[in-house]
Amino acid sequence: MRASLIQIAVDPDEPVAARRARAARLVREERGSADLVVLPELWTVGAFAADLFAAESEPLHGPTYEAMAAAARDAEVWLHAGSFVEAVGDALYNTSPVFSPDGELVASYRKIHRFGFDRGEAALMAAGEDLVTFDLPHLTVGVGTCYDLRFPELFRGLVDAGAEAFVVPAGWPARRRGHWTLLARARAVENQAYVLACGTAGTHADVEQAGHSLVVDPWGEVLAEAGPGEEVLRAVLDPAKPAAIRADFPALKDRVLGVEAPAKPRV
Repeated sequence: MRASLIQIAVDPDEPVAARRARAARLVREERGSADLVVLPELWTVGAFAADLFAAESEPLHGPTYEAMAAAARDAEVWLHAGSFVEAVGDALYNTSPVFSPDGELVASYRKIHRFGFDRGEAALMAAGEDLVTFDLPHLTVGVGTCYDLRFPELFRGLVDAGAEAFVVPAGWPARRRGHWTLLARARAVENQAYVLACGTAGTHADVEQAGHSLVVDPWGEVLAEAGPGEEVLRAVLDPAKPAAIRADFPALKDRVLGVEAPAKPRV
């Protein structure tokens, strides 16, 4: 399975509509090169541009949805479209839509752990409640977003729901890039699952972004890693590898604490 992570740069001088069109073009350019394409967190406005969240919010089936559904269909790829600011009545959510190669919505995840310590996203956005997985051919994928990466219990829940890989879009700051790589590898090792961590590049709201998107295999080895700027990171995944590693080194079977009935995914 071929995966492409589009580490798009968020430039505050680029209008949102222009960036939306550019992101759609970048997705279409992966036609024939990828089976799964991933975009980063809040690439429409920038993860730290909290003053723009309300103004640039949109309903689930808004312009970002329409542009990404069409791009997935034209490129004939599974598309995790990163995330955007979803408006639901008076509430805002950090929402990730996932599309099939037919352009159909197959999953939607609202970020559970909001960053900001009572400021920014944590103050302005509501928290999601549901674990979400979706099925690719021969691989079940769990969804998390940015700050979620610091909470291993979320990923354990996704494993219990059948996940063999995780997609984690992010707007991770450069000053904590070491944590980004460390946590992505940790989530892969402890869950014996692929991690596809796609971050933004550029600087928005005066916060330099880490970039350095990466793909980690279920043994914790980094298969591919981007640099700090805008680029497309590509890697090839073996859908049989998570099961093979779990069978050869069955650490998940030795879990004692926190073992519950498998969580039911919401799609």
